[in-house]
Amino acid sequence: MRDLILGFVPDEWLHELDYGTLERVPGSYVTEDFSNRADDIVWRVRVGGEWVYLYLLIEFQSGVNKYMALRMMVYVGLLYQDLIRRGEVLADGRLPPILPIVLYNGSQRWSAVTDVCELIPPVPGLVEQFKPRMKHLLIDENAYSEQELASLRNLVAAVFRIEHPASPQAISGLLSLLSEWLADRPDLRRMFALWIRATLMRRAEYRIVLPRVDDLQELNVMLAERLEEWAHAYKAEGKAEGKAEGEALALQKLLRRRFGSIPAEVLQEISGASVEQIDIWLDQVLDAGSLEDLFGPSRR
Repeated sequence: MRDLILGFVPDEWLHELDYGTLERVPGSYVTEDFSNRADDIVWRVRVGGEWVYLYLLIEFQSGVNKYMALRMMVYVGLLYQDLIRRGEVLADGRLPPILPIVLYNGSQRWSAVTDVCELIPPVPGLVEQFKPRMKHLLIDENAYSEQELASLRNLVAAVFRIEHPASPQAISGLLSLLSEWLADRPDLRRMFALWIRATLMRRAEYRIVLPRVDDLQELNVMLAERLEEWAHAYKAEGKAEGKAEGEALALQKLLRRRFGSIPAEVLQEISGASVEQIDIWLDQVLDAGSLEDLFGPSRR
């Protein structure tokens, strides 16, 4: 959490806080109707004897959540209710400040609004003044280049780079860096080793099963044995993807010259087809009398 704030939140006041007081707090709240809500990550840090709460919601969805701003407003409200219930308000009865953060690691760039008021259209007169307003801070992994992340001696930057590696070989270098940075933190070394193993096994392109290890150096040795195999797989997949894309574009060009506009369902079928199937269509396109001859009925 400290590295997330120092590396990715541009605020001098936050950077000057005493992160020696940083601690995790319970993040599972119970609403007034007693329905349980899943854990989010909530931390607090002291400022002059009082607490500032850092509310982190890690968004693991592959797509963008249009209503994330509303979701964050509800979660912050639940957190405040919980703080009041536990008597953890400020000395004068006011509520402690909260910084709501959404850490997004999906494959697309984030495009949803970050202020709930932007989800509501403008309203004339008095009603406009009472629209709810609450913003959250968005940290989008895709917004940072490999060069920007590599320039930071920062654990969160290393996490971003491992989730979106430039190549399989880059992972080995990152593991060596983490081993050096965490030399005196065996607890974090173990956590990183377990997380990286799980992350790599989830990557479909690696097609790899790793034994359970809890040491970064041991994991690095294990991965080094497979780097050459991964590199060949990367090259082969890149060539296959490039060939499929090129042949698909060639097929679309021929279809437009023969039959005019191409229906969306045909384009979708082409985009999901194998190289072998595209080759068959390329062989048949000059002799086909219509799109139906190639792709079946109902193509107009």
